[in-house]
Formats: sequence, structure tokens, C-alpha cells
Amino acid sequence: MSDNVPSRFSGSAVDLSALAAQQQQQHAAAQQPGAAAPGGAPGAAPGVVALDVTDATVQSEVLERSLNTLVVVVFWADQAPESVEARDLLQRLAHADGGAWTLAKADVQYNQQLAAALQLQTLPAVVAIAGGRPVDLVQGPQTEQGLRQWIAKLAQAAGVDVPQQVDPELALAEDHMVNGNLDAAETAFDKYLKNNPGSFEAESGLAQVRMLRRAGALPQDAVRIADADPGSVDAALAAADLQILSGQAEEAYDRLIEQVARLAGEDRERVRKRLVELFSIAGPDDPAVTKARRKLSSVLF
Repeated sequence: MSDNVPSRFSGSAVDLSALAAQQQQQHAAAQQPGAAAPGGAPGAAPGVVALDVTDATVQSEVLERSLNTLVVVVFWADQAPESVEARDLLQRLAHADGGAWTLAKADVQYNQQLAAALQLQTLPAVVAIAGGRPVDLVQGPQTEQGLRQWIAKLAQAAGVDVPQQVDPELALAEDHMVNGNLDAAETAFDKYLKNNPGSFEAESGLAQVRMLRRAGALPQDAVRIADADPGSVDAALAAADLQILSGQAEEAYDRLIEQVARLAGEDRERVRKRLVELFSIAGPDDPAVTKARRKLSSVLF
């Protein structure tokens, strides 16, 4: 899943205004004097968890609603079983989040104009819409964890408060770690990661467990020792651990990047792997990690 808005959404390639105008014309009769009052635009109704949409209801149920909340549109078809699974998974996530965002389920059979406007290429396809426009798109099968993270990031950008759902397996692993049972924590995190490849939480948890194992053997003056012997890989690794634990992540990253720059062979790979492990503790969105990754790339390539 991309963390950036796809290029097709950044220009004029996707323009839903024409589709919206069609819907406004089709519903004009219902807005004439004497027509039954709808009690406000559907888009203004708060707390709707999930609904079915068609090309005829895109304006009211998706575009107008997205002015007040994040709307996630999942495109599905009976002929594509993975898209049906994605629809059902997203519905469970929407209910778990209690209406913080709205799921719009779009059967492609009845949403051909919308699918064409968004230039969809495969199913399942999931489009996030906020402020009346599409802001991000994922296509193809996705993991539950991946979709959770994707929605949470987009909801935050849209100013939507999405409650954080804690996976019970992850919670158990974290409890083990907090209670000092590092063997059980490592086993639990490793098991979760095998079942949920790419889980940031599990990768971070494993990295923290490994650091906690090393922490007990760290000398209090590890930084001074490393500074006095800049050619020692072991001293540099120990100093970096101590700096991470002391809240000096940037200094730790820079120290190890300097080692990568001067080393070769197995020692270089050993330090590089430790850097990647330390990066996972903070997470890919941490500004210090982003900056350090750029520096690392510059010395590697």
C-alpha cells in the first residue's frame, strides 16, 4: 500500500464532478416545492457505519457524506471472491470503529460509471474519499493489518478520530514484554509476524525485545567507550543501543551510518541489519528514521 496519493488522483485524470452533476439533475425533481422533505442531505447524517451505493446515489451517499467524514468505497463483484472477502473484512472494521468513518459498498455491476471515473484496473479496489474527492487507492488483496493502518492514516489526515483497535495476540505479546518475560514475548511476536507478514507492531515488538536482552549487558559509559575507540564495531553497536534507550535516536543512527560507510563485508552487513532493526522500533513514519534512511542509502549506493 502506498503512503502517498496516487498520481492519478493528483491531477485531472479523476474528475467526479460530471458524475455528481448527473446525480443532481436526476434528483432535481425531488427538490421541487411540494416534494417530501428528506430531512437533510444523506451526507450530513452522522454515525452511518456501512451502506450500499450505486451510480445513482454517489452524489448523496459518497461525495456529500465525505464532506463531513472519511468515506471508504470498496468495489466488489460476485465473480471476484477476493473482492467479496475485502468487502466483508472492511465491514467488520467499520463496525469495530463504531461509525468513525463510513464504508460504501459498490457492486461494480451497479457502479460502472464510478469505477470508470476512478480508472480501476482490478478487484478488489478500495478508494478513500474525503472532502468530496478521492485521496488514495489500493487495488488487489490486502491484509487486515494493512487495511487498518491505511484507514487510520487517512482518517488522521482527514481529521477523523478512529479508535485504535488492539489485536489480542499483540496485546498478549506486549504484556509479556512489559512483565519482563522476554522469551514468551519473542515467541508471541514472532508467531504474529509469521501470520501477519509486514506487521509494523510485531516487527517493532521483536526489535524492542532484542534491545531489552542487550540492555542488561550495556556498560553505563558505552558512548564514551565507543568515542574512544571509533574502529570497534561492538563498541559502536553498544553505544547506539544506549543512545536509543536515552532518547538520542538521531545520534545513534548517525553513529552506525558512519560505521557502515567505513566498513565492508560481514561487519558492514552486521551494522546495517542492526540499523534496520533500530529503525523498526520507531517506525517508518518517524522523521528521524526517514532522514537516517536517506543517509544510509547515500553511503550504500
